[in-house]
Amino acid sequence: MIQGIAASNGIAIAKAYQLVTPELTYEKKSIDNPNKEVERLEDALGTAKQELEKIREHTRNEMGDEHAEIFSAHLLVLDDPELINPIKDKITNDNIMAETALEETTNMFIDMFKNMDNEYMRERAADIQDVSKRVLAHLLGVIVPSPALIDEEVIVIANDLTPSDTAQLNREFVQGFATDIGGRTSHSAIMARSLEIPAVVGTKKITSNVKQGDMIIVDGIEGNVIVNPSDNELATYKAKQEEFEKQKEEWAKLKDEPTITADKEQVELAANIGTPDDVAGVLANGGEGIGLYRTEFLYMGKNQLPTEDEQYDAYKSVLEQMEDKPVVVRTLDIGGDKELSYLDLPEELNPFLGFRAIRFCLENEHVFRTQLRALLRASVHGNLKIMFPMVATLEEFRQAKGILLDEKQNLNDEGTAVSDGIEVGIMVEIPSTAVTAKQFAKEVDFFSIGTNDLIQYTMAADRMNERVSYLYQPYHPAILNLVSTVIEAAHAENKWVGMCGEMAGDSIAIPALLGLGLDEFSMSATSILPARTQLRGLSKETMTSYKDKLLSMGTTEEVVEFIKEKTE
Repeated sequence: MIQGIAASNGIAIAKAYQLVTPELTYEKKSIDNPNKEVERLEDALGTAKQELEKIREHTRNEMGDEHAEIFSAHLLVLDDPELINPIKDKITNDNIMAETALEETTNMFIDMFKNMDNEYMRERAADIQDVSKRVLAHLLGVIVPSPALIDEEVIVIANDLTPSDTAQLNREFVQGFATDIGGRTSHSAIMARSLEIPAVVGTKKITSNVKQGDMIIVDGIEGNVIVNPSDNELATYKAKQEEFEKQKEEWAKLKDEPTITADKEQVELAANIGTPDDVAGVLANGGEGIGLYRTEFLYMGKNQLPTEDEQYDAYKSVLEQMEDKPVVVRTLDIGGDKELSYLDLPEELNPFLGFRAIRFCLENEHVFRTQLRALLRASVHGNLKIMFPMVATLEEFRQAKGILLDEKQNLNDEGTAVSDGIEVGIMVEIPSTAVTAKQFAKEVDFFSIGTNDLIQYTMAADRMNERVSYLYQPYHPAILNLVSTVIEAAHAENKWVGMCGEMAGDSIAIPALLGLGLDEFSMSATSILPARTQLRGLSKETMTSYKDKLLSMGTTEEVVEFIKEKTE
């Protein structure tokens, strides 16, 4: 049994699919038959084409034509005689193996394109690099993992899952994840909850202990992975799987019920989403709103910025699907672990504390204005609220809101309808913002506390680093005091406060947050019904009476023990 961190509830049983970058090294050898090498090259090119056509079709069906164009560009590379013929000539004239001819020729083109002034040509360098790796892998007989090509039930095994990996996953076949690194707030964990599949992350060694095709059990409830289980273990976990499904059926009975505590106080349970497709899961799980729409997924997996109309269509789709329920859209939060290859941003020693989110948007106004115009145009289709991420100073908020109001005026002047009821708020994820919440509360319409980052910044502990994971403590009194400061500041100005970090759906945190006065809990859609069940058994008045006691405690352990004692 391999232990990790339980990141997404449920039990998955399926074959392992290794999503690991293959080793593409080889020993250079002399050849006797150049014609045979040319044949090997042509076979590898043909296999690569078949794969890319499947990936393009899957991407077109799942994400639309624009995303699929990336793979159309890759197919063009494979058909380009200006590239392929020199490889064949090199094999024949220099009497070298196909692998060497491929690498030497493509490296020459990559270097040439990378050094051109034309941005389009520089992008072609990346296309050639991707394609050449795929062809080389086929020459070496190495499997190239392509999530989009998965066509049977599997559990994905990886060091970690990038946003582009998860964008390609076929939800029909991927039954679960297990990764070497990460925690409950890592991208792969959040995506697993969004896809409603079990996941265990932070195992440290899953990729080195599992082979392609091994039978795997992922226990996303306890945080365990069993490799090649015995018959008894299979029977035990199939029973646990059935038990969990029955529990889900019980939760589902509350889908259309309001979120009311035992003493009849009402709070709002909303969901975090990344794409318009996620809304179906929100509604199926009884979500009362969207507390966080992560718009950066519109920008990822592409080779250029999304247009205003593309963004408008996505925002309009979410607003219309949610009807009049509130939808909080976070403006572009790129940087940190979310990179855009086509923006060519400089590498940073500490990207999570660097040039990202609102900082990037304020320096790249053309990108920001395009997004704001799309949001403003879409506002007439539902109950839109706009939220700026990673705001550290009042000046940043004022500047961002000024640009928003400027674009609203521009649209009014053009005769384009814009809603007059858009609330404008900020994410509270930087300790300086939490500490000065009184000043912010006078100017914002709402706060949404982003605990994923607030915890790591407050505790100075990278949430992706297993060696300091013991410091990533959602229930630490320092975090609870910051949350309380924000809520009190907002309520003093009659403003509401939500929480869109993973802490909002945590069964230990929920009683404490209720007592601190949180108005809106936003979480992965699959956490909504368990949270509603839990809240119906809690008294807000009672939890509020514990507030001072909780805030005066010294350790996480004391907080957890106290909450369990009072709620079990």
